[in-house]
Formats: sequence, C-alpha cells, structure tokens
Amino acid sequence: MSTGAERREARRFTMSLPMRVLAHNHHQPELSVSTRDVSYRGLYFLAEAKFEIGSEIEFVITLPRQSAQSSEVNIRCCGTVVRVEPTLNGRTGIAAKIDKYEFLSAAAA
Repeated sequence: MSTGAERREARRFTMSLPMRVLAHNHHQPELSVSTRDVSYRGLYFLAEAKFEIGSEIEFVITLPRQSAQSSEVNIRCCGTVVRVEPTLNGRTGIAAKIDKYEFLSAAAA
C-alpha cells in the first residue's frame, strides 16, 4: 500500500539544463530559464513569469555537448502546466508534464 508521499511515475534527475519557454503570442516574451529536475514525463523550472495550471506551454531544452556526446541537441516539447508554486526568492516554480517532443536539427534550433 502506498503512503501517497511519492506520486511520480518516472525517475527524475536533478539537472540544470538551459531551456527556452516559447511565447504563445506577441504580448509574451520568450523566457530563458534552466530546469531544476527532469524526467522523460515532465520537468520543473523556476521563472519570473506567471503560469496557470492547465495551460499549454512550448519549450526547447538544450542538452549540452558533453551530455549528447556530440554537438548540442535541442528538444522541442509541448506540455501542460500541472503545478505552480511561489518560492522564497520571488520566482515561481513550475512543474509541467511533457505531452510530446521532437528533436530539432541544428538548422532549426
């Protein structure tokens, strides 16, 4: 029987990876942030912007040269915000589920 303390279905990895949150319209700027942790099903990052639970987001995660064992690899993802929480430093913590992803060619990045 589960205690309910851990609900994650996928192992997460504490990783600070560069990430760009893409704007959905011309009123929102693109955000440059870093991940705090990542799994194949989702991620968590901190940002100085407002997000709403249930909203769709699009972002590009960059795997650095050392991790990819070649050149940088960019992964474009579409996801859904599942948790939003304030932090002590004034930024907002955002957890997002990854709904789909694609690897980008160097020219597309």
